[in-house]
Amino acid sequence: MPNFSGVWTLQEQFEAITEGNWTGLPQFELYAWGNNANGRLGTNNDPAVDVSSPVQIGSLANWSQVSAGAATNASIKTDGTLWSWGKNDEGQLGHNDTVYRSSPVQIGSLTTWSQVSAGNTNIVAIKTDGTLWAWGQGGFGALGDNTTVNKSSPVQVGALTTWSQVSASSSSAGAVAAIKTDGTLWTWGYNARGHLGLNDTAYRSSPVQVGALTNWSQVEIGLRHTIAITTSGELYAWGEGGEGRLGDNQTTDRSSPVQIGALTNWSQVSAGSDFTAAVKTDGTLWSWGDNGSGDLGDGTVVDKSSPVQLGALTNWSQVSAGSGIASAVKTDGTLWGWGLNSQGAVGDNTTILRSSPVQVGTLTTWSSVSAGGSHTAGINQSRTGMS
Repeated sequence: MPNFSGVWTLQEQFEAITEGNWTGLPQFELYAWGNNANGRLGTNNDPAVDVSSPVQIGSLANWSQVSAGAATNASIKTDGTLWSWGKNDEGQLGHNDTVYRSSPVQIGSLTTWSQVSAGNTNIVAIKTDGTLWAWGQGGFGALGDNTTVNKSSPVQVGALTTWSQVSASSSSAGAVAAIKTDGTLWTWGYNARGHLGLNDTAYRSSPVQVGALTNWSQVEIGLRHTIAITTSGELYAWGEGGEGRLGDNQTTDRSSPVQIGALTNWSQVSAGSDFTAAVKTDGTLWSWGDNGSGDLGDGTVVDKSSPVQLGALTNWSQVSAGSGIASAVKTDGTLWGWGLNSQGAVGDNTTILRSSPVQVGTLTTWSSVSAGGSHTAGINQSRTGMS
């Protein structure tokens, strides 16, 4: 019989069902904490009141994915519906208006959304049919629809059905990076720091391929820099190099991808506003870049221009870098946070700056987390139907 504690793997769920110990479905609850300006926490509470520990958004338990942007959020439910809330001055919520929302509101009626990324002033998402969609601020071509016009409801980016992963920048100017099913990498939008990786600083209003590689597996675009991992575990970075956020032991801008070290064991990466965090296949956690607010979690406030390990633990499973804050989940389902905490975005029920990871509450059922501008959102997996 599997161990019924922590976050269950699919295999554990299968074993529990076959052994008659679990007759229900997992419950995926949505939580948020930190700055509540513009209703970004989604709790329908006073936007002037910040929250320094996780608060559940509504009572539903069918959330599968959440993305916390600068002040806008988007989430997908297990039924494939897409929801958004928070700031909406550029129509980035996708509701065909510019009205802010303080609780999740469904975008359209489709049930075919598979992945979403909330940036600063725009949101991008992929459907189960592999089509790519964008909405919000269109300046500098951020929507990829070959225009620079804002759109307050989803518009398709081209006609291709081969998109697999997408990431929206936390820059107000807007930039996007995406990977296709053939492993190619594409970018568009604002490019003043070369973070589109196209060997120049010209903006693009439609997707342009980055290099010729066909083995990209994950990409994350931050405020002014981009980080990506290949299927062979190599780590690449490009864009603004200030504060060492690229991790190549320099502070120089790069307008095309440069490999970070020679290791081939990187498994997941997240680009924050001015820093980067990543997890290796051995479960170790690493970070680099700006550290003025304890962003890196290494116990100091000194910038680092190459990856530094956070402690010696080997049980980290996912990390998310935001604006001066970061959060991570361990394999035991516990949640941890660090960095700028003046508005409670770390989630430890204080507003004290944390320069190293502190546990958020005592739950051991966190499945994913997303750090935004000055707030954080996460999904907690509970269980029902156990006998």
